Amino acid sequence: MKIFNWTNIRLALMFAAIVFLYAFTTQRNQHRKLKKAEVVFEHQNREEIYPYIRPETVNKLLIENKSDAAAIQKVALDLNKLEQSVNKNEMIEKSEVFVSIDGVLKAVVKQKTPIARVFTDEGSFYIDYQGSTMPLSDEYTARVPIVSGEINGQNRDDLYKLLRFVYDDAFLKKNIIGIQVLPSGSLKMLSRDFNYTIEFGKTINVERKFNNYKAFYQKAVLDSSLYHYKNINLKFTQQVVCTK
Repeated sequence: MKIFNWTNIRLALMFAAIVFLYAFTTQRNQHRKLKKAEVVFEHQNREEIYPYIRPETVNKLLIENKSDAAAIQKVALDLNKLEQSVNKNEMIEKSEVFVSIDGVLKAVVKQKTPIARVFTDEGSFYIDYQGSTMPLSDEYTARVPIVSGEINGQNRDDLYKLLRFVYDDAFLKKNIIGIQVLPSGSLKMLSRDFNYTIEFGKTINVERKFNNYKAFYQKAVLDSSLYHYKNINLKFTQQVVCTK
């Protein structure tokens, strides 16, 4: 006659009870409705504190066709689908959508970062930090260089790299307000504080040319001679040529 191992039986019963309670709690939790939807904008620098898209717009993407989040059951949520829907917005670089423990549907959103505003015959748009296009916003106008001229598939990548270089440099970001792309591919630039034109030339030796310009600027600004120049030529990497 076999002797029952009551210890093993008790463990089995306890395990079964835990599984039952977990399944019951999970099912009950999934059929609960959400409390609300909440949008949080992620900021990595000062420029990103300005909203290019309304939180209400993102909120509508989260709740889809429902009147509000409180009408949605957790079991009906497809978080991946919602995240993809939010990321399709042309103002948004990326997002993370999840439900918090207290039943709040949250979207943590990173907006695109514009680094230049382009004017073409078809209209105007931003180029963002990742090199993609971004529409203008009704909420806020970014203070970025204005780009015009002959922009095409051949010079677009090099121009984007130059714009990103300008954006990442505190001095250039503050100083350069306009860039014109000539049919030859050469660039002309405008300064924020002075009336001269900067003849930059082709998008080659970019760092060297800008370093030459910054060194010249720091020296010339001391004696106020920058007010007398009409043209600053950076085409020659060995020197800066100025015309009054």
